[in-house]
Amino acid sequence: MDPSLRSPSFLLPYCFFFFFLLFTVATTTATEGAPADRLNVDTVPYAHGFRHLFGDSNCAPFVDGRGVSLLLDRFTGAGFISSDMYQHGFYSAKIKLPSDYTAGVVVAFYTSNGDVFEKTHDELDIEFLGNIRGKKWRFQTNVYGNGSTYRGREERYTLWFDPTEDFHRYSILWTPDNIIFYVDDVPIREMKKTEAMGGEYPSKPMSLYATIWDASDWATSGGRYKVNYKYAPFTAQFKDLSLEGCPVDPAILRSSTADLASACSAAATSLQSKAYSAVTARGRAAMRRFRQRYMYYYYCYDSIRYPVPPVECAIDPFERSRYHDTGRLKFGSTHRRRPRRSTAAPAYYESADNGADAQ
Repeated sequence: MDPSLRSPSFLLPYCFFFFFLLFTVATTTATEGAPADRLNVDTVPYAHGFRHLFGDSNCAPFVDGRGVSLLLDRFTGAGFISSDMYQHGFYSAKIKLPSDYTAGVVVAFYTSNGDVFEKTHDELDIEFLGNIRGKKWRFQTNVYGNGSTYRGREERYTLWFDPTEDFHRYSILWTPDNIIFYVDDVPIREMKKTEAMGGEYPSKPMSLYATIWDASDWATSGGRYKVNYKYAPFTAQFKDLSLEGCPVDPAILRSSTADLASACSAAATSLQSKAYSAVTARGRAAMRRFRQRYMYYYYCYDSIRYPVPPVECAIDPFERSRYHDTGRLKFGSTHRRRPRRSTAAPAYYESADNGADAQ
């Protein structure tokens, strides 16, 4: 054998190629499989921050304490609630949705104070709307303030991945100044508080809820497809839960907004200092791409429901032209501009680079 073939310098190109191949495989796995958890979230064991809400044995905590399974069968759904109410906060969980045929099944992750402020409640929603086998999963976000249920602020979307195959992180940020919804590390929606919104911007302490239930009358294609209990039980799993905010003593729940703000000022300052409390330029670009590709209903463009758009809506004439007067996307408009990337993830999820940029 040629002595040069035994020298270390001969092996260097092959070593470089080998490590490059490993890096490529690792990057592809991180992008296409379980997503990297880059929001730098502090988690709390299920038993330390939550309690059973309904469903008896259909609410089953994990053995390791990191989470809980919620089941829907023909007898009942299930749900849990945070042990405390919070004045503003960051609420987050890794969620894996039920697989197979799940039409009519709604899995909800949301904040609310409806049990305390029955007619003037606030609410922030992420709701998964069931799935017909082979179709894309759809979900919606919504914002209610001071009982403004007559003015729903729904946005509806599809997902760029199958949420039944692995856990993905879904998050709701609520501060005195803004509300941001996240899927993994991608900000998909931001609402900034304006004076014109008045009490319709959520302002009272809320609990965090998670539920699974039968919504056959409306969830999938407007109620066209019902829950089929042949596929039951339907199981949604929640783990690595996060509660960042100011716990509120029930004795001061009905205090003035000023009193609550004073009691929670330090917590609000801490919350607003977090990286996920503001959308960076890179995050805004990722959010814009998500909304161009995956949003299919936008309340601001629903001129039948709202002849005068709600005060927080900023109308983009070009974007408006892509929507019907019902607020629904015109057929084919989602992928017209970038057909080759119609199933691609927004930039944050595609990237496996600097975590600081992804926050």
